[in-house]
Amino acid sequence: MSKDFILPDIGEGIVECEIVEWLVAEGDTVKEDQPICDVMTDKALVQIPAVHDGVISKLYYAKGDIAKVHAPLFAMDVDGETPSQTVEAADDTAAQPTPQTATSGSHLEDFILPDIGEGIVECEIVEWLVSEGDEIVEDQAVCDVMTDKALVQIPAKYTGKVEKLYYQKGDIAAVHSPLFQMSIEGHTAEPDVSSAVVKAQTNAANKPSEKPATPAANKQLNKKAVASPAVRRKARELDVDLTQVPGSGKNGRIYKQDIEDFLNEGQSQARTETVSSATSQSTPVVATGGSRVEPIKGIKAAMAKQMVASVSTIPHFTFCDEIDLTKLIALRTDLKEQYKQQGVKLTMMPFFIKALSLAIKQFPVLNSQVNDECTELTYFDDHNIGMAVDSKIGLLVPNIKSCQSKSIVDVANEVTRLTEAARDGRVSPDDLKGGTISISNIGAIGGTIATPIINKPEVAIVALGKLQHLPRFDENGHVVSAAIMQVSWSGDHRVIDGGTIARFNNLWKSYLEDPAKMMMAMS
Repeated sequence: MSKDFILPDIGEGIVECEIVEWLVAEGDTVKEDQPICDVMTDKALVQIPAVHDGVISKLYYAKGDIAKVHAPLFAMDVDGETPSQTVEAADDTAAQPTPQTATSGSHLEDFILPDIGEGIVECEIVEWLVSEGDEIVEDQAVCDVMTDKALVQIPAKYTGKVEKLYYQKGDIAAVHSPLFQMSIEGHTAEPDVSSAVVKAQTNAANKPSEKPATPAANKQLNKKAVASPAVRRKARELDVDLTQVPGSGKNGRIYKQDIEDFLNEGQSQARTETVSSATSQSTPVVATGGSRVEPIKGIKAAMAKQMVASVSTIPHFTFCDEIDLTKLIALRTDLKEQYKQQGVKLTMMPFFIKALSLAIKQFPVLNSQVNDECTELTYFDDHNIGMAVDSKIGLLVPNIKSCQSKSIVDVANEVTRLTEAARDGRVSPDDLKGGTISISNIGAIGGTIATPIINKPEVAIVALGKLQHLPRFDENGHVVSAAIMQVSWSGDHRVIDGGTIARFNNLWKSYLEDPAKMMMAMS
C-alpha cells in the first residue's frame, strides 16, 4: 500500500527547502537508507534517505520546487505491508507505529530523540528514570541526557508502557534516532516533541526542587527513585543507590538532604560495626600503582575543541593591570542589605559587567567579531556579556543579553539566575548563545594573574584576580590599606592593538575606582 514520506525537521528554524535533484524516479525500487533526493535549505545541502524498502509510487515535487517541512515529499509502496494495514505518515527520523490486534487497540511506537539544541547531534545517557515494563504518562520524565552544553530531561509524549530501552546508562545516543519503544493505547494526536523537551528543560531550570519541611518519620522508600536530575547527579557522585534512599517528598520523592541523611545513618552504623569487631579485623592491604582511563565527553569535550580552535586561530596578547576597589566595596556594603530585603543579591560582578558595558560604548571594537578570513569585522549593538562559571559538569559561559539597556539591579538578577542555572547544569541554549565579550572570575577560586583564552569568535576576555588588601600610598603620601584586584586581559591582536586595550581598560578601571563617575555615565 502507498505510504507518504513526510519531510522531517532538517535544521533549527527551517520551514522549507528547494528540491535540488531527485536521485530516483517513479517506479524505482529503493532500499532503506538509499538517498532519494538532495534539498537545499538556507544553511546547507541535505540528502534525504528512504526509511523503508519499497517502490517509489509518486514524487510530489519537481526539481526546483519549494517543499514544506512536515508535508509529504514522496509516496512509496512499502515492502511487506498490505492494504489492510493503517496508513501512517512516514518520517526519516521516526520508526512508525506497528498496529497490534484490533481487540487490544494498542500499537508499538519508537520515541525519536528530537533536536535538543542547536548543533547537537548526540548526547550521553546519564540516567534512565524508568525501566522496561513501567507504565508512564504524557510529559513524565523518562531519562536525563547530557549534551556538550547542558543536562536535559527527556519527557514522554504519550501515555503508555515502556517496552524497550535502546541504550544503556553511559551510552551515546544520536539525535533523530530511536531512544526507547513504548506501547500506546488507542490513537493520539502527534504532539510537538521539541516543544515538550524545551518546556521540560525550562521548567527544570526555572523551578529547582525545594525540600519541604517533612519529618523523617514520613519518609518512604520508592523503588522507582523519584528524584530531580540534580539529586541524581549528587547520588552518582557519592555512589549512592537511590532505590535504597527513603524519600521525604510527595510520593517518596528524594531530595539532597535525604541522601545526606541516608549516608549519615550508614556511616553511624558502619562505625558501630567497626568498633564491635575491631579486635578481629586485619590490616587492609592498600593497592598501589593503579590507573584508570576516563573518556573526555560532554561539556569537557566541547570546551577542549573550543579552546584548541581559539588558540590555533587567534593571535592572543595579554595586558594586566590592578584596580583599587576600596570605594566600590564601600558602596556595595551600604547597599547590600537594602537590596537583599528586595530579593536582590548584590555581588561585585554586576558592577564589573555594567562598567564594562559603559566602556564598550566608547570602544565598540571590543564588542565585535571578525570572520575566519579576517576580511570583515562585525560590530554588535547589544552588549551580551558572558560569565565563565565553574560548574560541576564543566566550564559554562552563559551571557547576559543587552547589558547596555539594563540597570545594575537588572544585571544583578540575571547574574544570580544564570549562576544558579549553570552550577546545576541547566542553562538554556539561548543563554549560552550570542555572547560578545566575556569575564572570567578566576579570583573567586584563587590566583591573581591569568592568561585567559578568548571565547571564539569574541575578540576579548578579562580574568578577575582575587581581592587583596595591600599597602598603597594615598594622595598625601601616606601608606593606607587598599582593596586591590589584578585584572588580566587577552585580546585578538588581528583587530585590537595594545594601545586600544590599555585605553579601554583605563576607562573601565575609572568607572570601578570611582562609582560616582559610573553612575553619571549611566544617566
